Amino acid sequence: MHKLADVPGKRDVATRRELNDPAAGAAGDGPATAAPELTSVAQDYLKVIWTAQEWSQEKVSTKLLAERIGVSASTVSEAVRKLADQGLVEHARYGSIALTDHGRRAAVAMVRRHRLIETFLVNELGYGWDEVHDEAEVLEHAVSELLMARIDAKLGYPDRDPHGDPIPSVDGDVPTPPARQLSDFEAGQSGRVARISDSDPDMLRYFDAVGVALDTVIEVVERRDFAGTIAVRIGGSEGAVDLGRPAAEAIWLTH
Repeated sequence: MHKLADVPGKRDVATRRELNDPAAGAAGDGPATAAPELTSVAQDYLKVIWTAQEWSQEKVSTKLLAERIGVSASTVSEAVRKLADQGLVEHARYGSIALTDHGRRAAVAMVRRHRLIETFLVNELGYGWDEVHDEAEVLEHAVSELLMARIDAKLGYPDRDPHGDPIPSVDGDVPTPPARQLSDFEAGQSGRVARISDSDPDMLRYFDAVGVALDTVIEVVERRDFAGTIAVRIGGSEGAVDLGRPAAEAIWLTH
């Protein structure tokens, strides 16, 4: 069962701030121009909504947004109302929140910026994968489209970020791999790491220490559901490593 806590965009807003005016500005026609014309607050809301459902089919609520963004429920309700007035989201009273096509284009544009910046920081500036999220949260609102295009070209047009999250193309296509959480695998099954949640920097550092990285093959040796742990063999090593359920849910594998 995929959980909203395990999908990308977990620390989507690095600083806790009250709403300014998410409705200021209007989204453009395409993903490359839609996001910069909105306020940074509106961009954050749209990105949180999109990333919350990227790896999950669960619905996005005002409560979820309040938790993710770090503001009050009443602030979220007012923000969502303004975004709806702009044609960026749909929200029935007491119902879930969904992006319109207009809103999706703006959200995907911000996701593209965020993940390209994370990749640039790791590949070109030597950041660790546990350090880049909050940096990208700030930079994604400030850089120009020209700079983003140059970063994309400098990196060789990557299709995933340091955590395996797909980087949307300039046209808004998202190359999401058919991956499943390690916690869903049975004993004897194995897969290649396609994505690792970046929600917890400490967990990322632990994965570094035990050898969990993108493209590493992981085999489930034994499930101990009664204890909430899974014993795995990482990269063909002889010994097994015990992972708790939060760690197993943070790793996504392809067959």
